[in-house]
Amino acid sequence: MKFTMAIPLGDITPGEYQTPDAIRDMSVALETAGIDACYLTDHPAPDAGWLHANGHDALDPFSAFAFVAAATTRLRLHTNIVVMAYRNPFLTAKSAVTVQVLSGGRLILGVGAGYQKGEFDALGVDFHKRGKLFDEALEVIRLAWAGGSVEYRGTNFSAVGNQPRPAPHPAPPIWIGGGSDKAVERAARWGDGWSPFYSAPTMSQLNRDTGIHTIEQLGEKITKLQALRQELGKSGPFDVAIGPRARLHYGHLGGGKNYLEELRQLADIGVTWAMVDPPHPSREDYIENVRWFGDEVVAKLR
Repeated sequence: MKFTMAIPLGDITPGEYQTPDAIRDMSVALETAGIDACYLTDHPAPDAGWLHANGHDALDPFSAFAFVAAATTRLRLHTNIVVMAYRNPFLTAKSAVTVQVLSGGRLILGVGAGYQKGEFDALGVDFHKRGKLFDEALEVIRLAWAGGSVEYRGTNFSAVGNQPRPAPHPAPPIWIGGGSDKAVERAARWGDGWSPFYSAPTMSQLNRDTGIHTIEQLGEKITKLQALRQELGKSGPFDVAIGPRARLHYGHLGGGKNYLEELRQLADIGVTWAMVDPPHPSREDYIENVRWFGDEVVAKLR
């Protein structure tokens, strides 16, 4: 089991998170604690109502990860998630390969279809075509990373022998986000991993409906995904990333006991990465919680 942990670079508390010193302090703490990756999300222009209710701010993940990569040597960089329809796929491919090459091959490209119609409208993208645009982008990004010229007529673009370079070796793994049957199919067809999420009352109705409700349901979907991969002739390494729902009692000796028990249950059904979002009322508290997690979870598991 590996761990990918949120790094709160989107939090706009003055001086706490969005400075070079803050990025260095938090990134080094993650790496020192034995955390395998940190993750950032993607919201270029979120709906204000959502943002001020249950939402969150976000920096551009690719630009932010350039700073994290410069402060570390081992920590992997996980986009959770990039909405593929928001950008021309060649731009996404170039941003991703830039981070991959300059970080020494540490990017995990988590991607999704998106759900916030107001954000699609602000970016000039048809919300109702997001599924088609997502599938198209998954195909194009693989072509862009393969090297050589690309010929592809897309919905909003036409490549007639364009050659995006460099070609990454290795290419970043692509993890498909979402819990719907379509997300499972996409992960099997295009992905190197699957990143579902639990349903929660604060989510949109769409996300509540497609989120994971129980470990048993999650296990059934993983079994279905693996069967689909076999049908498609896919045999390479494949990751599943989702964390336990058990509460962590940060700062307390033995406060990860129930979490570790559920983590083992998830491992038994095929989960390979656990996602973690520690509290961060301040940068100091975040770093202390990262250290605690390293001692009480990572060290005990390994």
